[in-house]
Amino acid sequence: MFHPIVNSPCGVTLLGAGAVKPQDVDEALTIAPCLVAADGGGDHALALGLRPEAVIGDLDSLSQTNRALLGGRVHLINEQDSTDFAKCLRMIEAPFVLALAFTGLRLDHTLAAMSDVIRSTQIVVMLAEAEVIIRCPPQIALDLAPGTRVSLFPFGPVTARSTGLRWPLDGITFAPDSRVGTSNEALGAVELSVEGSALLMLPRESLGAVLNALGLNVG
Repeated sequence: MFHPIVNSPCGVTLLGAGAVKPQDVDEALTIAPCLVAADGGGDHALALGLRPEAVIGDLDSLSQTNRALLGGRVHLINEQDSTDFAKCLRMIEAPFVLALAFTGLRLDHTLAAMSDVIRSTQIVVMLAEAEVIIRCPPQIALDLAPGTRVSLFPFGPVTARSTGLRWPLDGITFAPDSRVGTSNEALGAVELSVEGSALLMLPRESLGAVLNALGLNVG
């Protein structure tokens, strides 16, 4: 029987080892107060004066000093077929995961993290430097200000219908090796119907709208 390492009744802030600002971590913890770190994210957490509930990964980047300091909170998953981000997502049971510090340093790591968001069965909301990123559900309605940038990036063949976008998506087939849907623009409230796997990317200031659209109760 599967037993998660972290079982939280509230959202989980998942901290990676990538680029991160202290104020972003503070914001995330007001929304998802259970802190978990992915491998070297444990170093980030302790440097910020925070003690994660768990550190999960193959432990090739967490410092030995902090590994000893965190003791039983450190959980080794000794396989190389998945990223530390994916390992954490598998081992977390929570209403949603708010992930940050998985982008901004290495492009290969960023692309791998995007793929993990697509594959995960969890609700994952990723905070990048300037974007909030989710796997686009089959149906979503977003309360957006006019002029808000809306990007849809396919991870395979994708078809969509839309209302409220400057350039409607109806009748267009998207694919990563042909047409992608970056830099569209909201006219106001937006509704999307999507078939296929795609990331929805919005400006960071749209985080509240995204959380509301996903039906997440964050107080």
